[in-house]
Amino acid sequence: MFKRLFWMSLGVCIGIVAVTKAQAYIKANTPDVARQFLLGPDQDHVTVRTLEGLVNEFNAARRAREAELNAKYAAKVD
Repeated sequence: MFKRLFWMSLGVCIGIVAVTKAQAYIKANTPDVARQFLLGPDQDHVTVRTLEGLVNEFNAARRAREAELNAKYAAKVD
């Protein structure tokens, strides 16, 4: 279990670093209009917005699955 957690964490970290490096490359080597098209108007907080979006999507999926399981198994308990 800890091996899996380690490798998943390592993969997430590598993904975050890769995205951050790619965004830094885009910022350094593209004109402003192209950067705004790719990264949006708030170019300084792209990484934070990306992580926030991932966490929000995960929480929405988690809540939906939890509601599904509660509906399925709560009826059996009563």
